[in-house]
Amino acid sequence: MSTDEAAPITIAMAVEDAELADRLAALLGGVAGLRLVPPGERADVAIVKPGGAASNRDDARHRSNDAFQLTARERDVLALMAEGCSNKEIARSLGISVHTAKFHVGSLLDKLDATGRTDAVAHAARRGVIEL
Repeated sequence: MSTDEAAPITIAMAVEDAELADRLAALLGGVAGLRLVPPGERADVAIVKPGGAASNRDDARHRSNDAFQLTARERDVLALMAEGCSNKEIARSLGISVHTAKFHVGSLLDKLDATGRTDAVAHAARRGVIEL
């Protein structure tokens, strides 16, 4: 298999700082041969900020509701999701790439243990994270 045909290296990120996560996603998203994966998807490499997010999905599921935290950027994305915005509309509204918007949506689905966007908004509303 030549280098051009090689499967991309997959990277997962667990960085709570929204600005840092956005910067990393923007930088890495444009690199040929690399692909950022949403939370819960298997990756070849993980970028974890020391003292950051849980090391795996099972740890996140076992956190208490008191420990449930969204970053400021995730709250922004969630609010736009509740308004029915697409990833493209979210990206445009927040001045981020569509890829970064998709990454944040995936992170929200994982943190809220949701099966889709509507389910994530419903879970967040039930938990008092947002008001509809």
